[in-house]
Amino acid sequence: MVEILTMSPTAGDGKYVGVPWDIEPSFKYNHQIAQMAEQTGFSALLLPVGAECLDASIVASSLIQSTENLKFLYAARPGFISPTVFAKQFATLDYLSNGRAIINVVTGGSQADLERDGDSLPHHLRYKRSEEFVHILKRLFTEDVVNYQGDYYSIKNASLFPKPVQRPRPEIFMGGASEAGKQVAAKLADVYMMWGETLENTKHRIEEMKHLAAKEGRTLKYSVSLQVITADTEEKAWEKAHNLISKVSESSLESKKKFRLKDESVGHKRLEDLMQESKEKDFIIGPNLWAGLTQVLSGNSIALVGTPDQIADRVVEYVDLGFEKVLLRGFPHLEVIEAIGKEIIPKVKGRLKEKQASVRL
Repeated sequence: MVEILTMSPTAGDGKYVGVPWDIEPSFKYNHQIAQMAEQTGFSALLLPVGAECLDASIVASSLIQSTENLKFLYAARPGFISPTVFAKQFATLDYLSNGRAIINVVTGGSQADLERDGDSLPHHLRYKRSEEFVHILKRLFTEDVVNYQGDYYSIKNASLFPKPVQRPRPEIFMGGASEAGKQVAAKLADVYMMWGETLENTKHRIEEMKHLAAKEGRTLKYSVSLQVITADTEEKAWEKAHNLISKVSESSLESKKKFRLKDESVGHKRLEDLMQESKEKDFIIGPNLWAGLTQVLSGNSIALVGTPDQIADRVVEYVDLGFEKVLLRGFPHLEVIEAIGKEIIPKVKGRLKEKQASVRL
């Protein structure tokens, strides 16, 4: 059965996007989100990474006692922390949470964001470094003593205590839409993460990754991330969608446009293309599928817009492409997580059970 994940907005939250957040990412707010996610059927909580986000590992550790079963998917950024130190931090969290930690290896992102934290390595070399990073992590998780000599890391007689609770080792999530990113993920990832696009684009991408993984003698799992804007009628849902960006100023849109021109992320460029191509259609790129948020958001910005039934139908269409994990979130997160958990997840699981039953017949 498909797993539904969500995200905690550790940079801030609000009822409008493209303007300063009006909800602080406090412990109380993250605590409320984690508990709501657990209570309403989500399997894991993504904790994002970036200069404007709270530190993901510290947020994860602070939420262990707030939850019992919810897993925490948080980032490792090669270049900012050594693989041995990250392995210790991660394994400690996994041990204290009784096996509820998951790794998201984040190689890229905004060049300005990376340089702000001191990483000026060119794009293609960052992925080579990530390859070494993940290779070392896997060995630390499963071997008693690790020696390694590479272009970016040199490790002598390293050992890890505690070992992760999850055996043989925890799953490693990786994304990356560039050629380098896809090659490294095919070779090393357990779960390949994608931002939502049109069904046609997404089908092509998942088929491409299956082919690349097969060349490595591997089979991957797949995750897709989408925004959710829902209401009891489709008309009201579209009103909410337009209201989300109603406070954005022309100067903010212009600043975002200038940022995109300098952005080297292939994933961001793919979403930008969808937005530009659909501009004359109110950014509608498919049934209940909207690229309007891409005007002001980076990364996961394609939204499912509609009633709970419509959104459940669309989610099942993505699952049918081969996704075992679907990340759903929206603004403001606490309110939308509750709606997804109570009104959409049960419908998705019900539809999938019906499909499975019909196949058996």
